[in-house]
This record gives sequence, C-alpha cells and structure tokens, in this order.
Amino acid sequence: MEDLEESKQIKIVPTLLDEVSKNAAWCATFQLVWNDMQNELVKQDVVFSPQLKVVENLNRQTFQENNIEDNYYYKIYGFVSLALKEKIERGIFEKFHQTSDILDLINWNSKQDILFYTMLYRKFTFYTVFSVLPNGNFNGFQESYTDVKYFGVDGTTDKSVYEQISVLYYNSERDFAVLLDTQEGDQVLLAKGENGKTFGDIYGNVLKKQKEYRGNRCFTKHDTLKVPKMEFNELKEYTELENRTFMAADDKEYFISKALQTIKFSIDENGGEIKSEAAIVVSRGISVEPKEVEHRYFEFDSAFTMFLIDEKHQELPYFAANIDDIILYQ
Repeated sequence: MEDLEESKQIKIVPTLLDEVSKNAAWCATFQLVWNDMQNELVKQDVVFSPQLKVVENLNRQTFQENNIEDNYYYKIYGFVSLALKEKIERGIFEKFHQTSDILDLINWNSKQDILFYTMLYRKFTFYTVFSVLPNGNFNGFQESYTDVKYFGVDGTTDKSVYEQISVLYYNSERDFAVLLDTQEGDQVLLAKGENGKTFGDIYGNVLKKQKEYRGNRCFTKHDTLKVPKMEFNELKEYTELENRTFMAADDKEYFISKALQTIKFSIDENGGEIKSEAAIVVSRGISVEPKEVEHRYFEFDSAFTMFLIDEKHQELPYFAANIDDIILYQ
C-alpha cells in the first residue's frame, strides 16, 4: 500500500545521489543552500547521530556554483530579520521579477537564527514553436491515461523545427534520447528507457549511450517527436533534517529548525519555465546506427526522464524529473 501511495506523488529529492521513485523531481537549489550552510557556518561535514544517508549525500556537494551560470540563481545568507526578508524580496524581484513562495513560512522573529536562501529561475523559449499534437494515451507504471496533451513533430510540422532537435541516440522505440535547444541556451534532455537508482546514475548512463551511439544524430522527415505538456508545483519540507543537533568546527552546537524547497515547472510547444526556492534556517543549541529512411518514433507517451541543462555546463543538469504518472504533471 505504501508503494502505491508513493506512486501517486511526486517525490522531491535533495541531491542527484538520492534514490528516486517512478515519479520524482530534483532541482539544484537545496544543494546550493546546504553548501553555503556547510561552507560558511559548519566548516566541516554535517553529522547527525545517527547519521542519515541523505546528509552524507548533501555533504558531498555533488552540485556546486561552478556547475551553473550565476544569472540562473540568486542566493544569500544572514541572521534572520525583517531587513533580510526585504533584501531577499527586493533581490529576487530585481533579478527575476519574481516573488517568493516560502519566505512567509519562516519565523522572522528568531533574531539569532541564520537563514540560507536560494532561488533559481529560468524561462526558455524554443527557436520555433512545435506543433500541438492530438491528445493521446500515456502508459504509466500503475495506470494508463487517455486525453493527455502533447506537442512535438508530425507530418505537418515545418522543417525549421528539426534544427532545434538533436538525437543523442536511438536504439529502439523504447530506448532513445533527444536534446531540444532553446533561444536562451538552456537545453531540454528527454530520455526514455534509461534506468538508474538516482538521477546521477540515469544522467551518466544517458551520456555513456550518447558517446557510444554511431547512428544518425540529425532529426529527419522520417522521424516523429511526441512530448507531453507538463505543469506542476510542489513544496517539500525536509522534516527528516529538522530538529537534529550537529556540531560545527568551532565546537558550537546547531540544529536545522526549517528546511524547505519548492519546484514549479511547466513546458509546452512554446518553451518552458522553472522556478525553485530553497531555505535552511539554522538555530543554536539543542532541540528536539539507423538507415537514412528509417522511421524513428521519439514518443514520450510512457515513463521517461527529463533534464534541464545549462549549455555552458553540460557535465551536470540543474533540474531532473522522472515522469510516470502523467496526471501528476498535467
């Protein structure tokens, strides 16, 4: 019963190293606030008693600032105060013209607490608008759905759309990956048939297959592309990290009183948008090869994985999602 309930939710994971479910998502924001807490305050690994696997993964800082351009994010830390809140609100509006979804969830009266905050925001547009395809089926792990909204390429699509699609590999109708380019330099990577316990594993496997592929990497008139439109908005509180004491390098004792992350994502035939926030509040003391004419079907109409990549830093994505139950995403 627990597995069934999990399949009906989008599981938000804090790192690329955490095990993922059929429906899961990750964004770099929580790792970035953890890095700041670890580097600027704790100055050593964070250790709980007993230690948690998720904390070990966060301590490894797999994703860092140098994995992404600084125009993708805004981050700050300091003592909790209304002045800091106003500074954050002003900063994210000036940089992204966005407002916060989590700042009002924080207790701003705790003057001795320290806040670590990050927002990541990107809006990307395809060079040429994809075709809106007829609604169709989506076959998930637990259930199949009808009337799912799709965009992509069919026989009526203008050939100029082909130029923004790169084939990473195509081994069969159940094992393929494509890359969609955008005007802003973001890239949407879609992979079907790739397995892995973590998003890091899945992404590494995709890159390995891409390197080994010897087939045609150009999208042709004989190919089709079918991608579901998606839109979701999730808030995650990492309660497993809260109210557990740990020591800093200066032998002072701290605990995390609040650990939050949001991921808001959408994509359609025009492009996409992602907004993610993360915050950690820290308190002192103790607390509780194909033929040229072969038809290839890049149809993401059953379980698949998506990554968003900064074109200049392709070694790691800044967002990932497993899509199995499409209703959660539409």
